[in-house]
Amino acid sequence: MLYNLLKLSHVLSIVIWVGGMVFAHFFLRPAVALLDPPQRVRLMHAVLSRFFGAVVAVAAVAWGSGMWMIGLTMGEVAQTGGVFRMPLAWTVMSGAGTLMVAIFGHIRWVLFRRLDRAVAAVDWAVGAAALAAIRQWVVVNLVLGLGIIAIMRLM
Repeated sequence: MLYNLLKLSHVLSIVIWVGGMVFAHFFLRPAVALLDPPQRVRLMHAVLSRFFGAVVAVAAVAWGSGMWMIGLTMGEVAQTGGVFRMPLAWTVMSGAGTLMVAIFGHIRWVLFRRLDRAVAAVDWAVGAAALAAIRQWVVVNLVLGLGIIAIMRLM
């Protein structure tokens, strides 16, 4: 039962994180491009502030639940006297997932802080540059997230 709850938490957190990146990149970003720079930067700052707050939580749930499921499986194998060998798909998922969390940390605590400062200083050019950098790293995380999903469905 615990394993199933962990897996459900894991999958739902991934859906929220990856789905949010898809929405922001393919739907929100093109729509706000129609706005003037001050409106665009302020709106994206407000949206990303809320989204990144959620991602802090779901990234922790995804990473923590994944590690916990691996630990439970290792414990079950150890109890039977067996030797645990992590499947390749799990190894790829845990490595790429950890990389995604690290990239998100950079986005949230380095790049988003630049955006925060630009909005506070009413410096729309610096804000736009911060948004461009955030977008580039979100694309990297989006590719990683979709790649993990594809690998898990194919293996």
